[in-house]
Amino acid sequence: MSALEQLWAGWRNEYVVQATDAERHGDEQGCVFCRIAMSGPPRPDNGVVHMGARCFVVLNAYPYASGHLLVLPIRHVEDMAGLTDGEADELWAATRTAMVALQSAYTPQGINLGANLGRAAGAGIPRHLHLHIVPRWAGDTNFMTAVAGVRVLPESLSVAWEKLHAAWPT
Repeated sequence: MSALEQLWAGWRNEYVVQATDAERHGDEQGCVFCRIAMSGPPRPDNGVVHMGARCFVVLNAYPYASGHLLVLPIRHVEDMAGLTDGEADELWAATRTAMVALQSAYTPQGINLGANLGRAAGAGIPRHLHLHIVPRWAGDTNFMTAVAGVRVLPESLSVAWEKLHAAWPT
């Protein structure tokens, strides 16, 4: 294997270890999403773009594209069946509003909307339900994704936060 077939991402190790440990021990206090939900109002340093009564919207710290958002219930709940009616309604309303903000801030040509429900489905944090909203453009994948399995983002998370927070409908 040549050196070009590997990219070092050691900075992710702390996140992976903490998330895996919290999941293994069923520790809601160790849940990264619970910590974010309790981190205060929307601001660039916590990545929260919107905080509602039951759900919130946050930038994905490891995005597939600029503006990649997560929509989550505030309460630590594992799956759709565990949501209250109020949480389910607010989750979908926040998802719809997040898509409006993404359209305004980024003018994508498409949007991926999805949920990885459970570890086998690809969820990195399977015990706290979250939806992914990823803006997409024709030709937005490049050789880095194909060759190295990484994304090249043209802006920082704080710049993405500023754009989305400004575009969030009031």
